[in-house]
Amino acid sequence: MSAASAQAAAPKKKSKLPLIIGAVVLLAGGAGGGWWWTQRNAAAHAPEGEAAAATTAKAAATYFALDPAFVVNLADTDMARFLQADVQVMTRDAPTLAAIEAQAPAIRNRLLLLFGQQTAAQLGQRSGKERLQEQGLAEVRKLLREEGQPTKVEAVIFTSLVVQ
Repeated sequence: MSAASAQAAAPKKKSKLPLIIGAVVLLAGGAGGGWWWTQRNAAAHAPEGEAAAATTAKAAATYFALDPAFVVNLADTDMARFLQADVQVMTRDAPTLAAIEAQAPAIRNRLLLLFGQQTAAQLGQRSGKERLQEQGLAEVRKLLREEGQPTKVEAVIFTSLVVQ
């Protein structure tokens, strides 16, 4: 056998270049499709223009002090105990702030009644004070709702609380 016939009899090596190019094109297409899919979904769920700026930036909190301080007898039966509390109501909504100011006497009344139902033991722990804040917030919102006013009150805050 001559050298020419030996080359002809040996199988030809196939180039792997088309396979590699095909894999790169497939991966690039998949990556591009994935990017397009995430961008399309993000754009569909994102607010546009000014609405986006309004939702990302919170309005400044405004506090309304319910002056003078609350002073109530607690519901303890073993001895006379008192609660003194400075309370502020927090909102970020101007119409709600106006409603709080207009309804301040009724809000004070509801909170006085609520505070007078507490005992010193209930208010001795942080959890009792936090529960009282939540109940106070519910009372304020309930009153505003009953009066047909905006109810975007976010918190009832104690700036001073003394149990004696």
